[in-house]
Amino acid sequence: MSPGSGRFGRGNPLSYPIGVTLGALAVCAAWAPFATVDQVAALATVALAILVYTGIRLATAFGKLPNGLPETGTVRVARIRQQHRLVTRSWLEVAGAPRRWLPVYFDPALLTMTETEARLSGGVISTADLRLYPSGRARDTEPPGRLVDNPTRPDPDAPVLAATATRLTRRLLFDAQSTVAAPFAALLWIYIDGGTLATFTGALTVAAATALWLAAIRGSDPS
Repeated sequence: MSPGSGRFGRGNPLSYPIGVTLGALAVCAAWAPFATVDQVAALATVALAILVYTGIRLATAFGKLPNGLPETGTVRVARIRQQHRLVTRSWLEVAGAPRRWLPVYFDPALLTMTETEARLSGGVISTADLRLYPSGRARDTEPPGRLVDNPTRPDPDAPVLAATATRLTRRLLFDAQSTVAAPFAALLWIYIDGGTLATFTGALTVAAATALWLAAIRGSDPS
């Protein structure tokens, strides 16, 4: 059974983004006892935004919200990897008229995926042995940046690459690239609200955790 087709657990493509979401919420909660009234309100706003946006993403992934593809039918799909600035994601190129591109959460099985037929059923998309989880809505225009197609034949080195790519430390370090703006966000908060070094540290960690969460919930690809 493929990693993406079993029951929900560590091997499920959604385990990582959900885990990072819980981590970001924990960071917000950890600083709340030391915050002023205004800072608690800001932390609550950040936590609420994380919860709402995560809920929308997960509802799309589980087929509860439309993903931009037909509700039922069969389509030909091929996996491509997008590299755009600090963004790296997996997409399914969906053949048809018009051709569409659907972002999906990373699954190690995607590394060996060749062009194949996928079934659409009630918002769920799956191949013969793989359940795929959309990380957003399909688009009619090609994603920006550099797009790398999967080989026409499975890469014999894919299992080794998959084992490396799915390590938690690698994924966190990979997504940590998006935290480069966190110090500037913390400085902006100090400029607006004032505070001490502790305030800056709290704002820095919350901003970094939020940036890490955003990369994960949008479906970062560590391969």
